[in-house]
Amino acid sequence: MKKITVVCLALCSFFFEGDLFPVKAQILEKFTLPTPWTEEALKAEIPLPEYPRPQMARSEWLNLNGIWDYMGGKDLLDPVTATTPPAFPAKMEKIRVPYPPESELSGIARGGDTCLWYRRSFSVPQAWKGRNVLLNFGAVDRISSVFVNGKKVGTHTGGYDAFSLNITDYLKSGENVLVVGAYDPNDGRAASGKNGSRGDYIFTSGIWQTVWLEPVERQHISQIKLVPDLKNNRLEVIAYTGDKELKVTAIADNGTSEVARTEGNSDMSFYLPIREPRLWSPDDPFLYGLKLRLKDRKGKIIDEVSSYFGMRSVSMGKVDGVLRPLLNGEFVFHIGLLDQGYWPDGAFTAPTDKALLYDIELAKRAGFNVIRKHIKVEPQRWYYHCDRLGLMVWQDMPNLWEPDDEDSVAVRKQFRDELKVMI
Repeated sequence: MKKITVVCLALCSFFFEGDLFPVKAQILEKFTLPTPWTEEALKAEIPLPEYPRPQMARSEWLNLNGIWDYMGGKDLLDPVTATTPPAFPAKMEKIRVPYPPESELSGIARGGDTCLWYRRSFSVPQAWKGRNVLLNFGAVDRISSVFVNGKKVGTHTGGYDAFSLNITDYLKSGENVLVVGAYDPNDGRAASGKNGSRGDYIFTSGIWQTVWLEPVERQHISQIKLVPDLKNNRLEVIAYTGDKELKVTAIADNGTSEVARTEGNSDMSFYLPIREPRLWSPDDPFLYGLKLRLKDRKGKIIDEVSSYFGMRSVSMGKVDGVLRPLLNGEFVFHIGLLDQGYWPDGAFTAPTDKALLYDIELAKRAGFNVIRKHIKVEPQRWYYHCDRLGLMVWQDMPNLWEPDDEDSVAVRKQFRDELKVMI
C-alpha cells in the first residue's frame, strides 16, 4: 500500500455556515483507508490553503476551496452544450472542493456521474474595486464550462492543465454566484492517464485542484518563461502580456540579497546576468528568488509576480561512447522511483500539502534523485517541492486508451495540443 496509515477514532463532520445540508457526515474510522492527514483535511475550513502557483505568485488572492453545492449524474444537463447553468434543487448535496467526487474526502464518494455541476457564492474584496478579477483553476477533469451570475464566462478542455478566466465584466456588487460544469465520460478517448477506460485505478472527475481569485490591472503578466543559460551565465526571461511595448524589470536574489537586476520588453526575450552562478543539483538544490515588475508607459508598476529559478541545464551527450542524460554538462546517474500520485482518502488530490510533500521527502531520504511521475500531471506545488528538495522529474504524458477508432485524427490532435500545453 502506497501510504503509511493511521486509524483515529475522532468524530469529524464539516458544516458550512450553518447549512442544514452539510457534506455527508464523515467519521474518520469509517474511511476505507485514512491517512495521517485525513483528519486535518476534514477539519479545514479551506482545504489546501497554500498559494497554488509558486512559479508565478501574487500577494493578493482569494482561495475558493471549501464546501460547494453539488449535483452529478449521467442524465443531467450536458456542461459541453449548456448555455446557461442548470437549476439546483433546494436540498443540495455538498462537496468538499477540490477533492474529486469519487474520493471519500469530497463527502460524495461516488463515481460515474459524467455530468458534474458545482455552485458556490463569493464576494469580491472591497480592496479590489476598480481592478480586473481573474478566476483560476488548477485543474478540472475534463471539459468544463464556467458561469458567473448566470452568464457563461468560458470553457476549457483538458483534465490536467491550469486555466484562467477574466470574470470582471460578469461581476456585481455584493454576492456573486459561481457555477462550474464538468463533463467527464472517462472513455479513454482523451489524454486521460489513470482516468482511462482500461486503467487499474479509481476514476476521478471534475474539480480536483485549487480554485482561486486574484486581482490584476487590465494589463498584467499572464504567463512567464524562464530558461537558464549556463554557457553565458544568464537567465532568459519572457513575461507575456500581449503588449510588446510594456517594460518588465527582473530582480534576482540569493535568499539574502539582490544578485542581479535588468529590464526588458514584455512578450520578448531579455536576459538577467547571473555572475558565478550556484548550479542546481540533487546534492545542492539551490534556487534563486525572482521578482518581475510590469510597468505601464508612464513607468508605473502595474503588476508584480514572485518566482524562482535554478541555474541548471539538461541535455544528452556521449560518455565513454554511451549516450547519457547530462545535468549541467555532467553525467549524473539517475536513481529513481515510479510515483503514482494517489491517496486513499483524496484519490487524485492530496489531502494536504504535507501529504503532497511526504512521498518526495521519503524518496529523498531513501537516497533517490529522480521521481518519474506516472501518467499524471501533479499540482504545481508538487514540482516546486521537487525543485527545492533536489529531485529531478521524469514527467509522463497522461496516455490515450482508445486512440484507434473512427475518431482517431481528432483524438490525436487534441492529445498533441494538450501535450504542448503541459510542456
